[in-house]
Amino acid sequence: MNDWQIIEELADIKADLPRFEQALAQLAGQLGLELGKREADHISLRCHQNTTAERWKTGFLRCGELLSEKLINGRPVCLFRLKQPVEAAGWSFTLIELPWPGAKRYPHEGWEHIEIVLPGDPATLNARAVALLSDAGLAKPGISIKTSSPAGDGERLPNPTLAVTDGTVTIKFHPWPLDAIINSEQDAGTQ
Repeated sequence: MNDWQIIEELADIKADLPRFEQALAQLAGQLGLELGKREADHISLRCHQNTTAERWKTGFLRCGELLSEKLINGRPVCLFRLKQPVEAAGWSFTLIELPWPGAKRYPHEGWEHIEIVLPGDPATLNARAVALLSDAGLAKPGISIKTSSPAGDGERLPNPTLAVTDGTVTIKFHPWPLDAIINSEQDAGTQ
């Protein structure tokens, strides 16, 4: 299986990785969040056009396994497991999330967020995530927080999300790793 960095369809996101890492480090610094002390589960892309999403999907199929493809919040989302990880911000990501464009227009096509796992009661996720962030950082102009509960068909685990963004990149917090969510879907199919 090919290394994702040599796949022609993924050349633009290979070139985008240094920008993403710098923006992510800047956001984490503003928030007082020590990234190295956290378990990041996966990395995600954003794009404006279906043709871009299809091109990236084609590229990832050449260097990884499609784990899931389903509608989440009204748009297709693919999850891939790569043989060769994406090295970013001190982590090795083998799980890649590729959502198709939705209603929101992102300022940049490329890498957009990481998702950090905070194991524990899903009902306390928001409080636990906010406790990791500095009050001064959260109060900075341009920083926004959003909570949501994305869900795909067959998911059996509650999967609340707390997302913190500066409008360029986002750090999201979840109570479960993606593998647990995927396994819950498979368990639902056997019930």
